[in-house]
Amino acid sequence: MKSDIDIAVSIVLYKSERDAIQQLLSDIFGCNKKIFILLIDNSPTDDLKTCTNDPRVKYIFNNANLGYGAAHNIGLEESSKRGIKYHLVVNPDISFQSNVLSTLYDFMDNHEEVGLVMPKVCYEDGSLQRLCKLLPTPFDLIGRRFFPASLVKNSNMRYELHTFEYNTILDTACLSGCFMFLRTDVLKKSGLFDPRYFMYLEDYDLVRRIHRFSKTICYPFVSITHGHKKESYQNKTLLKIHLKSAISYFNKWGWFFDKERKIVNKQVLSNLNKSTVI
Repeated sequence: MKSDIDIAVSIVLYKSERDAIQQLLSDIFGCNKKIFILLIDNSPTDDLKTCTNDPRVKYIFNNANLGYGAAHNIGLEESSKRGIKYHLVVNPDISFQSNVLSTLYDFMDNHEEVGLVMPKVCYEDGSLQRLCKLLPTPFDLIGRRFFPASLVKNSNMRYELHTFEYNTILDTACLSGCFMFLRTDVLKKSGLFDPRYFMYLEDYDLVRRIHRFSKTICYPFVSITHGHKKESYQNKTLLKIHLKSAISYFNKWGWFFDKERKIVNKQVLSNLNKSTVI
């Protein structure tokens, strides 16, 4: 069954700022496509249900904090059930111009081999967020949090692909979950978000699985703004959650013996020497 909706969007909320949500909704509806939005609320109360009364928005109150990926799965399952071709997973602290969604939509329509695309992501001051990465090693995720910066500088630059200038398309298996423009059909092969991750690393895990079946692309010719705060660097509770997710990730994929990581990262580094991968 094919839907008349072009793009479904899921936004997971948790005590989110009302103004930011309303701005994001406005940005999304600025697109010239037929849009359906799910506001999936993990907050303790349903106060955010009054953010909008637009009939194109469905509000879902979970009455519990299910975690990031498990909450987005509610939206992804609805997209699949309704036959919606594309699904956008997006954070509530994102903003963008009206041409972004239509540009990515057209790009995906013209490249059936692509299962996921992420635009260039910038901080609010316009500086670049390096969200295209290699598949991480334990040292990449854990070591750099606790070792002196001078000791991890070179490995961090490699992990964050500092030689990538974000002026060409890049196919990489590690992209951020703050903005994931997905081809819904590819999820039938890869599966949805793994609910064992309450928060953090669920995006790396999903992109990696999608990358097995299709290209997962950074498309830097349109950009978005992300109010990224790196809260786990400042909050001990979030740091514990982040570490728990890292342990779950490496228990699943392998700590030091991860053949797929080695092969994929070698290919990504090779792609950096090409002008495009499309």
